[in-house]
Amino acid sequence: MPPVVITLLTDFGTRDAYVGAMKGVILGINPPGALVDLTHEIPPQDLTAGAFVLAAAAPYFPPGTVHLAVVDPGVGTGRRGLAAFARGQYFVGPDNGLFHFIFKEADDLAIVSLENRAYFRAEISATFHGRDIFAPVAAHLARGVALEELGPPVTDPVLLSLPEPVFDEDEAAGELIYADRFGNLVSNLRFDRLLSWLGGQEFLVQVGPCTLTRFSTTYGEVAPGEVLALKGSHGYLEIACNLASAAERLGVSVGAPLRVRKV
Repeated sequence: MPPVVITLLTDFGTRDAYVGAMKGVILGINPPGALVDLTHEIPPQDLTAGAFVLAAAAPYFPPGTVHLAVVDPGVGTGRRGLAAFARGQYFVGPDNGLFHFIFKEADDLAIVSLENRAYFRAEISATFHGRDIFAPVAAHLARGVALEELGPPVTDPVLLSLPEPVFDEDEAAGELIYADRFGNLVSNLRFDRLLSWLGGQEFLVQVGPCTLTRFSTTYGEVAPGEVLALKGSHGYLEIACNLASAAERLGVSVGAPLRVRKV
């Protein structure tokens, strides 16, 4: 059988030894492991960005993949460590909302609290649980250790305090929840649900100082520098600017409201 894939997502960046140390721990336990870096460029302590990126990437990995995610501003405090099975894959990391989108609506969800120290490193740093707890746990899961061996069940994982979109008769109210490196702005409005709600009716999309009256299919459909609304590859309504940053052009950022109104 091919080795189980282990992915890594962190806010550590790549200039320091943190990511390399985690990989060393994993390979020391599971030498044939196939390691994939999702990203290490999550903005520091940005749980919403980490949760969004993880959920955007995870569906494209094979069943049984182990996703190791560490964005952990509460490291060394009383926050729990978790291992979970959801949507046919495993997830390991802190219980702080980082798995919000993964756990949400998963119909096969099983979560345990990481309490069996037999699967941790012998010496645990209070400031680096990614290396000393989460990395070894991920490696042991990839080797076939059962989830229930790691600790007791959890039924109350921490979720993020994110507003849900509101669909009224004439207005859909959402919020920008992520900005990528191009300055594209991702809302919390699922595009297919939005289209269904519109029912073919004309509309206005309002975000910051900008009002848009149609959806584009891709960025190059509009002139350079023009702002557009489209279905992003992640499935959410996205506001972009062709060959430029929508965030800079509109002067808005994550947390800004977005409205779609029927006309």
